[in-house]
Amino acid sequence: MTQRLDTPDKEAIALLPPFERLGMDRITLVNTAKQAQLAHDALMASRAWGFDTESKPTFRVGEASDGPHVLQLSTRERAWVFQLHDPECRAVAADLLARPGIAKAGFGLGDDRKRIIQKFGVEPADVLELNTIFKAQGYRKEVGVKGAVAVLFKQRFQKSKKAATSNWANERLSESQLVYAANDAYAAYRVWEALSL
Repeated sequence: MTQRLDTPDKEAIALLPPFERLGMDRITLVNTAKQAQLAHDALMASRAWGFDTESKPTFRVGEASDGPHVLQLSTRERAWVFQLHDPECRAVAADLLARPGIAKAGFGLGDDRKRIIQKFGVEPADVLELNTIFKAQGYRKEVGVKGAVAVLFKQRFQKSKKAATSNWANERLSESQLVYAANDAYAAYRVWEALSL
């Protein structure tokens, strides 16, 4: 009989100390071919990445998203936020996603996977949906990044609703967008690391 576990509720999480996020000094914006190549070389030194994507939200019924517009990958030290307007930048991002042998860990990746196949024409390799690990451990409900950070680190992961629903297709991303995107991937990496996968 598997033990049924619950994640802390919103009220309990609100009382926890904040999770230490990456600041702008550890976040690299990638939007040119040269920056993409530098990011690629740095990322190849790691055996796992925290992984997520962002797409411009759609507000009308039947409106299809042409996202992802942003791909974020993170290691323990740094996160890279790829803007996907530039074709060469997109090609490097596609190469990284299709690269076997490197775990790409994140939360709620089903939709991301579909959009990546559509936009890049590649199947992301070695994607690890962290929620499935928590399910296997006996957690009843879907465990997202907030719940995972609360369970593993006894800390509160802050997510800006404003940044989440902002326009990720913008030519220029704001600092709050960069911090939001980078830390989604960074927290996923830290969870992967803490689970010793």
